[in-house]
Amino acid sequence: MAFIAPICVVVGVTFARWISPVEALVPALFAVMTFQGALNNRFREVAEVFRHPLLLLLVPAVSLVLMPSVACLLARLLFADDPQVVCGIVLEYCVPVGVVSYMWVGMYGGNRSLALALILLTTVAAPFTIPLSLEALLGATVELDVAAMMGRMLTMIAVPAVLGMVVNDATRGWGERVLSPALGPAARVLLVVIITANSTGMAPYLATVTAETFCVAGFVLLFATGGFALGYLLARALRRDAADTVTACFCCGIRNISAGAVIAAQFFPGPAVFAVMMGTLFQQVLAGLMGKALGRLVDAAEE
Repeated sequence: MAFIAPICVVVGVTFARWISPVEALVPALFAVMTFQGALNNRFREVAEVFRHPLLLLLVPAVSLVLMPSVACLLARLLFADDPQVVCGIVLEYCVPVGVVSYMWVGMYGGNRSLALALILLTTVAAPFTIPLSLEALLGATVELDVAAMMGRMLTMIAVPAVLGMVVNDATRGWGERVLSPALGPAARVLLVVIITANSTGMAPYLATVTAETFCVAGFVLLFATGGFALGYLLARALRRDAADTVTACFCCGIRNISAGAVIAAQFFPGPAVFAVMMGTLFQQVLAGLMGKALGRLVDAAEE
């Protein structure tokens, strides 16, 4: 994936006109991938996450409080002449954990139950945390379509995840032993399709490249890398095992850019949308590179 993800982004941007219709299928494709991943979980494993909630509390604290605050401070220093870019950068780090992090966590041996709990927790809290963060950091007031956001998350994550765990529990582990491995190759293909389709949204904003474009891109690249690093350092500081380390890394590094883009397009001008969409350009590429490096980092830390 470290090599495939950037190819997907390039293909999505280059052939956006032909690929963009596939975006309408992304929620359904996500649902299939979530179902496949949830086949490896049991209800008692998810319940165990809530009985030991330290990472469940600290990862959102890092991703939804620390990172937006630091992003706001740095963006104000670097892009003081363009407040709309500042708005976009801050918004990008106010949105919840990205749904696709669940797929990356599963691919690299992370704690799926923890990842699922983090996605659901930050998504449910998003209608409250996003407006509060924007008001506190920017003085901007937004009103989110809570019903639409909740409906999207129900169909993409909650329902297929519960269904997968029901199947696994009802079949006494057959779902995990047989069905999940059988669906695994298809899920990886779907991940490639999703990354490519989501990347098409970048095309209009790359049509005209300016010096500021490169500056914003460089900032987003460095700050997004910092998100993965913070998740890794948090887990290591708490002496968590390799599975939890992988999960913290991806859940701190990957954001729900689609939600951020919708909010930016609704409430802010074009430069803000561009700043948010830059996350699409780097997020999956960084996830692929980080997944490749995580094994070595965890092994070295445990030696």
